[in-house]
Amino acid sequence: MWILRTTGNSTPEQTFRILINDVRTIGRAIGADFVLDDPLVSRTHCRITELPNGELEVKDLNSTNGTFVNGTRIQNARLTSGDSLKIGRLELIALKDDS
Repeated sequence: MWILRTTGNSTPEQTFRILINDVRTIGRAIGADFVLDDPLVSRTHCRITELPNGELEVKDLNSTNGTFVNGTRIQNARLTSGDSLKIGRLELIALKDDS
Protein backbone atom coordinates (compact mmCIF):
# COMPACT_ATOMS: atom_id res chain seq x y z
CA MET A 1 0.00 0.00 0.00
CA TRP A 2 1.10 3.56 -0.73
CA ILE A 3 0.34 6.61 1.39
CA LEU A 4 0.22 10.21 0.18
CA ARG A 5 0.46 12.69 3.05
CA THR A 6 0.19 16.47 2.83
CA THR A 7 3.03 18.52 4.28
CA GLY A 8 3.23 22.03 5.69
CA ASN A 9 1.53 23.91 8.49
CA SER A 10 -0.96 25.98 6.50
CA THR A 11 -3.66 23.30 6.27
CA PRO A 12 -4.68 20.31 8.36
CA GLU A 13 -2.75 17.18 7.40
CA GLN A 14 -4.51 14.87 4.96
CA THR A 15 -3.55 11.24 4.34
CA PHE A 16 -4.61 9.25 1.28
CA ARG A 17 -4.13 5.48 0.94
CA ILE A 18 -3.69 3.73 -2.39
CA LEU A 19 -4.23 -0.02 -2.28
CA ILE A 20 -2.78 -2.68 -4.59
CA ASN A 21 -4.00 -2.26 -8.20
CA ASP A 22 -5.92 0.86 -7.12
CA VAL A 23 -6.68 3.78 -9.46
CA ARG A 24 -7.62 7.10 -7.81
CA THR A 25 -8.17 10.65 -9.02
CA ILE A 26 -7.06 13.77 -7.18
CA GLY A 27 -8.85 17.06 -7.74
CA ARG A 28 -11.08 19.83 -6.46
CA ALA A 29 -14.38 18.27 -7.63
CA ILE A 30 -16.64 16.39 -5.25
CA GLY A 31 -16.42 13.41 -7.64
CA ALA A 32 -12.65 13.07 -7.24
CA ASP A 33 -11.49 10.17 -5.07
CA PHE A 34 -9.16 12.47 -3.11
CA VAL A 35 -10.47 16.04 -2.82
CA LEU A 36 -8.00 18.91 -2.33
CA ASP A 37 -9.51 22.29 -1.47
CA ASP A 38 -7.20 24.63 -3.37
CA PRO A 39 -8.24 27.00 -6.18
CA LEU A 40 -5.07 26.07 -8.13
CA VAL A 41 -6.13 22.41 -8.25
CA SER A 42 -8.18 21.43 -11.31
CA ARG A 43 -11.51 19.67 -10.83
CA THR A 44 -9.92 16.40 -11.96
CA HIS A 45 -6.22 17.17 -11.69
CA CYS A 46 -4.33 13.88 -11.86
CA ARG A 47 -4.66 10.12 -11.60
CA ILE A 48 -2.68 7.90 -9.22
CA THR A 49 -2.31 4.19 -10.00
CA GLU A 50 -0.61 1.44 -8.04
CA LEU A 51 0.72 -0.84 -10.74
CA PRO A 52 0.70 -4.67 -10.44
CA ASN A 53 4.47 -4.61 -9.75
CA GLY A 54 3.89 -2.33 -6.73
CA GLU A 55 5.12 0.92 -8.33
CA LEU A 56 3.07 4.10 -8.02
CA GLU A 57 2.32 6.04 -11.19
CA VAL A 58 0.99 9.59 -11.43
CA LYS A 59 -0.52 11.01 -14.63
CA ASP A 60 -1.51 14.63 -15.11
CA LEU A 61 -5.04 14.92 -16.57
CA ASN A 62 -4.45 18.12 -18.56
CA SER A 63 -4.60 20.24 -15.43
CA THR A 64 -4.32 24.00 -15.76
CA ASN A 65 -1.46 24.47 -13.29
CA GLY A 66 0.37 21.19 -13.75
CA THR A 67 1.51 18.29 -11.62
CA PHE A 68 5.06 18.30 -10.22
CA VAL A 69 7.25 15.46 -8.96
CA ASN A 70 10.31 16.58 -7.00
CA GLY A 71 9.95 20.07 -8.50
CA THR A 72 9.70 18.97 -12.17
CA ARG A 73 6.47 19.34 -14.14
CA ILE A 74 5.37 15.95 -15.45
CA GLN A 75 2.76 14.40 -17.69
CA ASN A 76 3.41 10.88 -16.44
CA ALA A 77 5.89 9.66 -13.81
CA ARG A 78 6.67 6.82 -11.44
CA LEU A 79 7.00 7.74 -7.76
CA THR A 80 9.38 6.23 -5.26
CA SER A 81 9.03 6.38 -1.50
CA GLY A 82 9.93 9.87 -0.27
CA ASP A 83 9.11 11.65 -3.55
CA SER A 84 7.33 14.99 -3.42
CA LEU A 85 4.10 15.41 -5.41
CA LYS A 86 2.95 19.01 -5.80
CA ILE A 87 -0.60 19.76 -6.91
CA GLY A 88 -1.60 23.41 -6.82
CA ARG A 89 -0.10 24.88 -3.65
CA LEU A 90 -0.27 21.55 -1.83
CA GLU A 91 2.67 19.22 -1.47
CA LEU A 92 2.21 15.54 -0.74
CA ILE A 93 4.91 13.03 0.19
CA ALA A 94 4.65 9.50 -1.25
CA LEU A 95 5.43 6.75 1.25
CA LYS A 96 5.49 3.00 0.58
CA ASP A 97 3.97 1.02 3.45
CA ASP A 98 5.18 -2.57 3.17
CA SER A 99 3.62 -3.76 6.44
